[in-house]
Amino acid sequence: MNEIVIDSGLAQSRVAILENNDLVEYYIETKNSKRIVGNIYKGRVKNVLPGMQAAFIDIGLEKNAFLYVKDAMPPELLNDKNVSYKDVSIRDVVKNGQEIVVQVIKEPIDSKGARVTTHLTFPGRYLVLMPYVDYVGISRKIESEEERGRLKEIIENIRPDKIGIIIRTESEGKNEEDLREDLKYLLRLWEKIEREKKFTFAPKLIYKDLDLIHRTVRDMFTDDIDELKINDKVYYEKILDFLELISPHLKNRVKYFDPGINIFSYLGIEKKIKNALSSKVWLKSGGYIIIDETEAMTIIDVNTGKYVGMNDLEETIFKVNMEAAKEIAKQLRLRDIGGIIIIDFIDMKDSSREKQIIDILNKELSKDRVRTNILGMTQLGLLEMTRKKVRNRISSILERSCPYCNGTGRVFAQDTIINYIEHELKRISLHTNSEGVIIEVNPEIENVLNVERKSYLKELEKILNLKIVILGNKEIHVNDFKVKFMGKLSRIKEILNST
Repeated sequence: MNEIVIDSGLAQSRVAILENNDLVEYYIETKNSKRIVGNIYKGRVKNVLPGMQAAFIDIGLEKNAFLYVKDAMPPELLNDKNVSYKDVSIRDVVKNGQEIVVQVIKEPIDSKGARVTTHLTFPGRYLVLMPYVDYVGISRKIESEEERGRLKEIIENIRPDKIGIIIRTESEGKNEEDLREDLKYLLRLWEKIEREKKFTFAPKLIYKDLDLIHRTVRDMFTDDIDELKINDKVYYEKILDFLELISPHLKNRVKYFDPGINIFSYLGIEKKIKNALSSKVWLKSGGYIIIDETEAMTIIDVNTGKYVGMNDLEETIFKVNMEAAKEIAKQLRLRDIGGIIIIDFIDMKDSSREKQIIDILNKELSKDRVRTNILGMTQLGLLEMTRKKVRNRISSILERSCPYCNGTGRVFAQDTIINYIEHELKRISLHTNSEGVIIEVNPEIENVLNVERKSYLKELEKILNLKIVILGNKEIHVNDFKVKFMGKLSRIKEILNST
């Protein structure tokens, strides 16, 4: 059974993708730091770097965005098959001070700014519109040649001249009217951007992509998903309205979940998330893998652990490596690990079995929405591969450097702790008669809630009809919180007056 589980809160939205009860993908979007991939900005060229064949673009963010020459080429060069980006100088494409419309294709990561392109794309339910290229592409996951031909013929008949279209996997089996309506929506969106950019001063955001919940419904809630659960009544209604436009037949698979219960804890997802942060991942056989994430690359080591097998050492090693290959592919998706990845499988003498392990890894990686590339074995017997880096790793979103150990360890991010507190307050509001509650937290979290997020706390009080008092206690670890009292307001006043 395949499921999507959505935990919607005031501080944070979380999405879990489950396959046969296994957590395979996990996404977070916080109120203070939402993703910008897909957003379109009118920016200004700040600096052209001929030596790097790139330019820095001011799009109004803290760090300037980075534009490569191949992402900056105008349509007439882009559509010319006789011209390669290697033959074009960045100085011939953009000039200092020039205003330019760009789309974010990679989030700011660590010290690097966002990566942008002038080649805009607009994803719909069934199609992706590419207004500056004359091309029709089809998802590789649509395998039937007959179906591929049928879809391509429909698109060739309905697309405007010199407009590129990618036919998404969800288009399979759809009729011309479905595709035509999706195309109309995307063309209207593009026309709106074209109008907007003429009357906007740079730097300025001119189009914001859908939020995490709506993107999840658009891109992931397909016929392969048996159920979507969500704990927010407002978003539940919004999802049904959205599906009415794009996939009405999926509406009956959307389930509203009691907001008084932590949906992730109830379904065992919180535990799976914590396991996803562990550097050691146990395999069913008793072997394990160690995942070491550095700034430059990720290193994964495979070990036999408790598994001793039978009498054949080679068979034992092969079984552990085979199980590890499947788990590694899953962990890369779950942790959203990108960049260079080095895997140290247990050495095997038989090269044909080495190839089998690579084939298994390739097969499992085919389930990944993010592009991966296996480069092969090095002379040292290490497997090299890459995975496209689009956003920050899950570990860097859920955790931050620990203030207690000078950055050598990790603790939960502030938004993660606040989300846990919000769930506890909802439980108290729904399942007790309390008029108010006193919660003790680490002084760092107390400062965030009482000063930086004061309006958030007031909004939570209004929604829950509950007086919320946050007190700092230096004895409490930054990862923890404590409900000191819940009950009558008069008693809360007595406690506060006595402290």
